Amino acid sequence: MKIIKRKDASQPVSDIPAADTSISEETPISTIAGIAEDITSKPPDLKEVLIKGSYLTEEDIKKAEQNAAGRDRPLEEHLLSEGLITRELLSQAMAEAYGVPYADIAAKTPSAEMVTRIPEETARQFHVVLYKEEDAHITVATDNPKQQELINKMNVLFPGKSVDFAYASETDIESLYIHYRKPLETRFAEIIKSGNKIAPEIIKEIFKDALSFHASDIHFEPHTAEVAIRFRVDGVLHEAGTLPKDLYENILNRVKVESHLRIDEHLSPQDGAMRFDASESIVDMRVSIIPTLSGEKIAIRLLAEYIKGFTLSDIGLSPANQNILANAAKKPFGMILVTGPTGSGKTTTLYALLKMVHRPEVNITTIEDPVEYRIEGVNQIQVNEGTNLNFARGLRSIVRQDPNIILVGEIRDTDTAEIAVNAALTGHLLLSTFHANDAATSIPRLLEMGVEPFLLASTLEVVIAQRLVRKLCENCRYSTSISKTEFSGTYPKATSYLKENEITLYKAKGCTSCSFTGFKGRTGVFEFIDVTPEIEQLILSNPSAQQIREMAEKEGNVSLFEDGMEKVKSGITTIDELLRVAAPPEKYEKPKTRRKNSQ
Repeated sequence: MKIIKRKDASQPVSDIPAADTSISEETPISTIAGIAEDITSKPPDLKEVLIKGSYLTEEDIKKAEQNAAGRDRPLEEHLLSEGLITRELLSQAMAEAYGVPYADIAAKTPSAEMVTRIPEETARQFHVVLYKEEDAHITVATDNPKQQELINKMNVLFPGKSVDFAYASETDIESLYIHYRKPLETRFAEIIKSGNKIAPEIIKEIFKDALSFHASDIHFEPHTAEVAIRFRVDGVLHEAGTLPKDLYENILNRVKVESHLRIDEHLSPQDGAMRFDASESIVDMRVSIIPTLSGEKIAIRLLAEYIKGFTLSDIGLSPANQNILANAAKKPFGMILVTGPTGSGKTTTLYALLKMVHRPEVNITTIEDPVEYRIEGVNQIQVNEGTNLNFARGLRSIVRQDPNIILVGEIRDTDTAEIAVNAALTGHLLLSTFHANDAATSIPRLLEMGVEPFLLASTLEVVIAQRLVRKLCENCRYSTSISKTEFSGTYPKATSYLKENEITLYKAKGCTSCSFTGFKGRTGVFEFIDVTPEIEQLILSNPSAQQIREMAEKEGNVSLFEDGMEKVKSGITTIDELLRVAAPPEKYEKPKTRRKNSQ
């Protein structure tokens, strides 16, 4: 499908040169005349907007409509999920169609005080948020600027000020409504006072908050007098609230029932799964319960849509590494391995790769433990030890199902490793994860598991090691310059990665957009080993990890730390955050020629 790149989709919207649909601090926004004239007029037709604005061609839209209808989902959802247009460009297109500026809420996020200036009832009724306020006028963002009563409401709320309108997507506006939410303890007290469905309602409020904060995990941690609730956001745990201990048993039993676990079992670990209806979508959750001295602890992993939609560029791969991966994925057979510790984003990387190679003419089958994200058109198998369906047994059966591409959730044992390598040798593209500290270490580990060197050399295409680092909040990020001498005094081992005498580093102040943490979202740092003929020959000699590392460096591969330093220099993350997950190599000698790894 051909896409007309009217604006560079990879370029942040805030960096696009001045246009009629942008808002800046320096440029006042004219009041939109006649905005309330025609309440009966329909919203702009999405297809017409995209074609007229040259965002997509008419042929592209027709194909997208057919594919969306075949998958029984709305056109807008299909365009976004397939990466045919970004959410920012879609919002810009709608702003142009309405004839109002585009409010980039992600780049310039209104504070909690700004949001709550408009009463919650009014905000939800008109789907509006206060975006900007000055002495003489205000700017409100809405996903429907043609609401007749909206301007009247704003004039009542802000007397004596002119009212300007801007367009923002429904998703961006909804994300700000979290500022209307009362603290969890306050809501718990209200639920308890009502006396109706206490456990289900408390659980519902916790889940809603976790999704609002884009948490990856929820922890219920019982203590002597209370139960602590914590959310893991961007890899770091945060206190969310506390529960009275006497309510916990009912909540625990409710979670067990929803997860199909035994409520009479209190001394053994249990694992299950449940689903939560989040109004706009169904969220799958993995549940783990273990006994502790103070009671049973619950850990819930949220498998949310905001993770499922990632592309290779979203997860932080440089253009050079994307090309390596794309070339390996085009081959009819071979093996691509992603290594790293638990929670380093390996599965997300594989799913982003699956999304890239997924086509109607390709048969893709996966075996996972558990199936984290469901992909339309992909055959996904869940490991079930109770029925003796493990990775090795499942993989043997998959090979007889005429697949083109196989995803194995994890290579854990010798049987799975041998079957995977043989599958990659006999005409299948095989993707899998593997636990190793870095890319070079994974090759000797596979050889130690009993895989024949000549088989591994013939099948292995790319090995990727990765870690996740927190991204600086773009809303409150600022730069600071320090000398190389000062830098080397604090980070002596990282100094050899810098050439400049004056270094620009980035920090963040903390704001409402990032919950005053200075970080918002995560990205990956990567180490790639592209298996060249020279590395194939080295594998045949049963090499050590150090030998593979030295050969990879000579061929231009960059280390985890080196890839991370590029993100530090670009202001994506901080040097301290990088050092938290990846250390500089002990002995580092920069090769004469290295692959360019620009962001």
